[in-house]
Amino acid sequence: MQGELRGDEVHVGGDARQRFHDSRGYGYPLDGNRIALSRVEAAHLLLRGDLDTVDGMEFREFFATQSAGFGTRFLVYADLRDRGFYLSPARDPWVPAGTETTGDFVVYPRGKGPQDGEVTYHIRVVGERAAIPASDLGDVVVAVVDEESDLTYFDVASLDPNGETPFTPDATAAGVLLDDRVIVWDPPTSFHDAGFYGQPLGGRASDHDALQLSLLEAAYLAATGALELTADGDDSDDTEADPETSADHGGTVQDVIDRGRSVEGDRFDRRLRVYRSLRDRGMVPKTGYKFGSDFRVYETVESVDDLGHSTMLVRALPTVHRFDPRDVALDVRLAHGVRKQMVFALDDPGADEIEWLAVSRLTP
Repeated sequence: MQGELRGDEVHVGGDARQRFHDSRGYGYPLDGNRIALSRVEAAHLLLRGDLDTVDGMEFREFFATQSAGFGTRFLVYADLRDRGFYLSPARDPWVPAGTETTGDFVVYPRGKGPQDGEVTYHIRVVGERAAIPASDLGDVVVAVVDEESDLTYFDVASLDPNGETPFTPDATAAGVLLDDRVIVWDPPTSFHDAGFYGQPLGGRASDHDALQLSLLEAAYLAATGALELTADGDDSDDTEADPETSADHGGTVQDVIDRGRSVEGDRFDRRLRVYRSLRDRGMVPKTGYKFGSDFRVYETVESVDDLGHSTMLVRALPTVHRFDPRDVALDVRLAHGVRKQMVFALDDPGADEIEWLAVSRLTP
């Protein structure tokens, strides 16, 4: 059979509708028995020998004349076809009216096609060296084609994290700001044992009853009124406090925030917003440094003496972040290796809520 180029489509006549569309999910119907194929679909039929030529071009010539990015899309299309899926370009008129379209391809359940009204995956195709804007993610499967043409699939799903540790301090503590942490002398036992705030100074065998808080922990506790802070003698600037993170409880929340900004710049504000959101959701975030992330997160903490495993690794990123596929692969591989879920918290200072994306490896 012969195909004819019509702009970005390849039109095929004869009994193409019965042979390719109705029975195998290629293209969309035109008048009579004719169908229109996308260039990727046409290339796949040429590769299989089901289509002889397109404007006189066999597979090699047709493939070589396509635009940038065609090769990666073709590899993903062919791989999913080989796995038994029907799929269409994620655009009208290949998909029925009303079907949600995100990414490059819409993949249907095995044994079903465009007219059945069901979608299994929305596929976004990227090369190993291509940056992925955070705004392009969310409820899609990212298919990464590496430099050796191997494929890796990542499932990206929106998340609404919630935990079961709604800890409310039963007393107010006093702390002093020292370097990049806060020391609380004679802390209420519940701070660490039930709320899992801080680390005991010198360990549990120490003669001094003191708790070391991170700047994030101290800023959060001070803003809720559970911690009163005093500076360490350094002159603090007169910057007006952020109304969302300051409180009239005799403490100096802004001193802690300023210290955090001096240590890590805007990243501190972003991590504080994510930390605050996790705590407000009943979860317990602790440093994720050992895992190369911002936080490791516990959903339930009944007692530090009977502490379970953290379930999530979280990286706090701006909404304008552009993901490097290799970094995503590293994050997901590490999280999987330690049996945790990899979560990216996208923060827009002007938005009311954090956007949460859970990313995991997928075998279609």
